[in-house]
Amino acid sequence: MRTQSTGKLLWLLVLKVSELFGPTIQGEGPSLGKPASFLRLAICNLKCVWCDSKYTWDWTQFDPRHEIKQMSPDEVFAELLRHRTGMLVVTGGEPLLQKEKLLPILSVVRGTWSWRVEVETAGTIDPGDLTFFVDQFNVSPKLANSGNELKRRLVPEVLTMLCRGRSSIFKFVITDLRDLEEVGSIVSDIGIPPERVYIMPEGTDVRALKVTSTRVASEVVRRGWNLTTRLHIALWGNRRGV
Repeated sequence: MRTQSTGKLLWLLVLKVSELFGPTIQGEGPSLGKPASFLRLAICNLKCVWCDSKYTWDWTQFDPRHEIKQMSPDEVFAELLRHRTGMLVVTGGEPLLQKEKLLPILSVVRGTWSWRVEVETAGTIDPGDLTFFVDQFNVSPKLANSGNELKRRLVPEVLTMLCRGRSSIFKFVITDLRDLEEVGSIVSDIGIPPERVYIMPEGTDVRALKVTSTRVASEVVRRGWNLTTRLHIALWGNRRGV
């Protein structure tokens, strides 16, 4: 029989989930095009003006009663087993706001199933013990174009810690060529190796992505960085759950 303390413990492990979907592909960064399942968590500590997943945090536009699902680890496991993709991408929102609740899930997905695990984060929160169960952190430090205050969007000690680990890449969302100067300053200050820097154009339609990519490509190559697109936008447009 389940005791009151057991029930409380199980409740503490329940995740606030925006959506869990797959099989699909990773549309960004070094794993672009690879089969993946996505666990998108609700809640964020930033408010990016161009965010394409405001339904995870902006309760002035969206109703949390409809957007947030409470999911236990067992419910997450059952869905992932149906996908059978071999890779889990945890995104948000800001997933590390729920890092303690992610631990039992990632310990099974990576430790027992031997799936690849990627976690997408803005790099403002120390991942702690989650590091042991993550193959790659896709760190996306936010620039001034995000509309967030500097002290909220950049936490140098966390970025430095993530940079020391070889499992992190750094993906910067840019809106125009001028943003590359800001990226360069962050890369220099934190000491990010150029081969781990990925530049991604902001946009939710193919035309916008192409225009910005074309404008910045030469400069990205000159600096020894990587240019990534958003393949899921090219394939399915700005749709949820793909």
